[in-house]
Amino acid sequence: MSIGNFYQSGDWKGEKHVPVIHAPEMVKKGEEMEVKVLVGEEIPHPNTLEHYIAWIKVYFKPSEGKFPVEIGTYTFAAHGETELFTAPYLTTKFKVSTPGTLYATSYCNIHGLWENSMEIKVED
Repeated sequence: MSIGNFYQSGDWKGEKHVPVIHAPEMVKKGEEMEVKVLVGEEIPHPNTLEHYIAWIKVYFKPSEGKFPVEIGTYTFAAHGETELFTAPYLTTKFKVSTPGTLYATSYCNIHGLWENSMEIKVED
């Protein structure tokens, strides 16, 4: 069985584990774009020592490319130790020169792997 079979998805407005992607749908070729990814926008995800989002990964797969490129892995390490909690939220910037798909994946220590995606168009 492929690990891809373990990824879950859904409408992030009704499922607190799905990564929410905020990015422009259209960018200019070679221009830096800002992407925000978070878990629990509409329905907050518990952020406790017992139940938390451990990481979010962001990838970009060019339309004509064979594989996605990892933009970054963002770990959230504080889950209640001495009353400190890390929110599963990130902002990153990068440049693209071709259209493609932006992917965000996340891991909940109780409910497993989650994914979401968004198409990005590029204009000259």
